[in-house]
This record gives sequence, structure tokens and C-alpha cells, in this order.
Amino acid sequence: MAKINLNINGTTREVDVDPNTPLLWVLRDHLNLFGTKYGCGIAQCGSCTVHLDGVAVRACMVTTAMVGNQEVTTIEGLSENGDHPVQKAWLELDVPQCGYCQTGQIMSAVALLEKNPEPSDAEIEMAMNGNICRCGTYVRIKKAIKLAANS
Repeated sequence: MAKINLNINGTTREVDVDPNTPLLWVLRDHLNLFGTKYGCGIAQCGSCTVHLDGVAVRACMVTTAMVGNQEVTTIEGLSENGDHPVQKAWLELDVPQCGYCQTGQIMSAVALLEKNPEPSDAEIEMAMNGNICRCGTYVRIKKAIKLAANS
């Protein structure tokens, strides 16, 4: 175990964990940030997507030691009131069904739009390719990304 300082959603948080602990479990089990979901544990589904210095990463594969001084942004840190343009578009178009994958979907969409504010359909599909939705809301996800891009 080691005391590690992490910059989570703009706040320095100290955790006492094995440095090889995946960031996902530090967020959920030590910091009570439950928005980041466990899906597969092998970086294939996207449910655990967070931002590491603005880049979408899978928290199940990033160890706490790998984070270092980088800024971690979770769905809880995306906006204080759920009013980020992507979150608003998700609600307006009623994107989620079960909702389990949606935080990862939103975090991937935000990373895309920060890099490319006007993505084409092909660019959206490429960026969102690693996020699986068992309910099949892909059409609404793409529409919400386009709506957020235009807001």
C-alpha cells in the first residue's frame, strides 16, 4: 500500500492503495464515485471511460500509478448540475434505455467533441466504436452527439 495523491475532478484526493490498483476501483471503492461503471474489466466495453488530461481512457486498465499528476475527470466532474451540452443532448433525445453504459458513452462523446467540435458521421462512429450499448441506442447516441456539436 502507498499513499497516492490523485487530481480527481479538480480536487486533490489522497488514497492509500496498491499502486497497481486499477483507477476504476479507486474511484468506486475508495472515493465513492460510482458513475464510472465496471463492464468487462478488459477495456472492451467502454463503461468505465474517464478522461485523463482530456483523453478518453478505460479506467479498468489504467493503474493508479500510471495516473501520476494527470487530471482525472469522471462523469461526476463533467458538470456540477448535469448541464454539459452532451448531457443536455442525451436528455433531450432520451438516449438511455437501461443507462448502464451511458456514462462511458457520454465521456467518450465529450472527448470527441473537445478534439473535433464538428465530427462527421464516420468520425462519430470511429470515436464511439469501443463503447458497447446492449440496448442498441447507437442511433440516438449519434443524434445526441450531433445535437451537442451544434449547441
